[in-house]
This record gives sequence, structure tokens and C-alpha cells, in this order.
Amino acid sequence: PAYAGYSLFVAEVASNFNQALTRAYLFDTQTDPSFQIALIEEALSNFHRYFFIMPTLARFELEVHGRVEAGKPLTANMLNELMSDLFAEGYGSTMTDDPERTGATWATFGHLFVPFYTFQYSTGISAAHALAQDILAGDGSAVENYREFLTLGSRVYPMQALQTAGVDMTTPEAVEKTFGVLSDLVDRLESLID
Repeated sequence: PAYAGYSLFVAEVASNFNQALTRAYLFDTQTDPSFQIALIEEALSNFHRYFFIMPTLARFELEVHGRVEAGKPLTANMLNELMSDLFAEGYGSTMTDDPERTGATWATFGHLFVPFYTFQYSTGISAAHALAQDILAGDGSAVENYREFLTLGSRVYPMQALQTAGVDMTTPEAVEKTFGVLSDLVDRLESLID
């Protein structure tokens, strides 16, 4: 039973960790520029979904819960407007969007029917890349720490399990490492298309 009930957060860390190591291996072994560009496109799509879309949905969810707790009614128009505003804030003035289309994004994500499900994606990808970066940098204890993390199952809280693996999600370090990975991907893409 200690291993059967691991959290979604732990699952997201393991999944994204495997993707990060697989991607690093493929970058090292597949030198065809077209293949590398396709690999970067896949990675950037993953980052966009988990590092931008999901946190935006988490902010949306938090705001909606706050409105419900304050006794304010929810309508489809209000939800669409909130979603559109959050995307406009995130994308900034450099991108033009269709508010009706982006506003309805909330209705396409069943994740929102499970309370506070979406925030686990961005934290999961951050923890995973922090762990992967340590291993790829040759940190000898990182592999053993990650194995220990996997064996903990649901015996401890996920944040505690991650601390065992060497990642402290109470600090910005994991997120900063993940932004570093994203920056490296953009740099690699620029060098391939120049």
C-alpha cells in the first residue's frame, strides 16, 4: 500500500525526469539537425503546456475558488473573461490573441474538475529538470538520491520525498534551473536555424 498511492506530483516528477534524460541522450546521439529541431519543438511544446498553460489554469482555478468562497456567482461569460485576461497578462503585448477562443480554454480542460490538479504540472516539471540537471552535471549522489525518491512511494509527503532527492521546492532554485533548460533549448534552436 505504501507504493500504490503515490501522488500525481510524484508521478509528474518521474515522467518529466525520464523525458529530460531521454531528450539529453537523443541530443548527444542524434546529430541530424532536422531531428534535433524536431526534438526541440517537442520540448518547447511540453514547456509551453506545463510551464505556461498549466500555471495559468492554476491561477484561474484559484481565482474561481476565491469568487465562490466570497459568494460571487459564476457565469460562462465571467469565466471566459477571466481566462482571457490571464492569458493576455501572461503573453503580454507582444502577442495578439482571440479573447473568445482563449477565454474558453478553461472549458476544454477536465483537469479543473479535480481541485488544484493543474499546479502540479509546473511544479513537477521544475523538480524533474532540477533532478535531471544534477545527474547530467555528474553529481555522483544525485542518482542514488533519485532512486531513494522513487522508493518512498506515499510513505512521506511529496515535498519531503523531493528533499530526499536533493530538490527543495520551497526555494526558487528548481524553477530557475528549469528556466535555464528552456533558455538552452532556445539557444540550441537558434544555432540550428542560423
